[in-house]
Amino acid sequence: MADQPSQMSATTTVSDVSGPWDAALAQLLDWDPTWAATCRKMTTNPWTSGVLPGKFVELVGVALNAACTNLNPQGTRRHVRAALRAGATRDEILLVLKMASVMSIHSCSLGAPILLEEAASAGATGARKSAATTPACDRVRAMGQWNSAWDPFVELDPVWTDEFMATGGQIYGSKLLSSKEVELLSIAFDASYTHMYAPGTRRHIKAALRAGASIEEVMEVLKLCVVQGVQACNLGVPILAEELAAL
Repeated sequence: MADQPSQMSATTTVSDVSGPWDAALAQLLDWDPTWAATCRKMTTNPWTSGVLPGKFVELVGVALNAACTNLNPQGTRRHVRAALRAGATRDEILLVLKMASVMSIHSCSLGAPILLEEAASAGATGARKSAATTPACDRVRAMGQWNSAWDPFVELDPVWTDEFMATGGQIYGSKLLSSKEVELLSIAFDASYTHMYAPGTRRHIKAALRAGASIEEVMEVLKLCVVQGVQACNLGVPILAEELAAL
């Protein structure tokens, strides 16, 4: 995202701004210039604060929009374009998209323990799994990165779990981004308002701090999650304008 001017007037046009607003901003400036200016100041703060590099801010924007819990095509394109302009490489953006895909493992983190508990309560038994080697899981354990939340689905399906860990391991072992950056992106995925996965948020905040992230940097990522909320206006304001015109 380009540097934002500190002040904005009612004559500002879409071509003067970027970020989460697009065409909705011009309409909001016409309908409610005071609120539009106030909201824009808040939403552009992470781009002007200087706490995180502009390129990384845009990578977080890609993460929030492309996440499998969001899948916002317009926002993803906007932030991919801005990330490239800020110097991000194809492979860095692709890494973020891969991370956005595998966060779906939280379906198992949530559901597998419940399945085991309810199956035990009901006296249900499944087909016994034959002993299976799990080299990818073993590598994750050896690195000290194993999460006990994964134990239930290892028990339920060790072969598939190992396949998943092999997929994830290729992402997190790439070294394209620093450990701190990977953890900050993971916080964005888990803390986003379309996900709000508390165990993962806590786990990745701890890991980010251990990796050298400052409190301010973590807070900046959380602010970016909040800024994403303006997508409600980005979606709804043009629709409202079109329906008013139709009347």
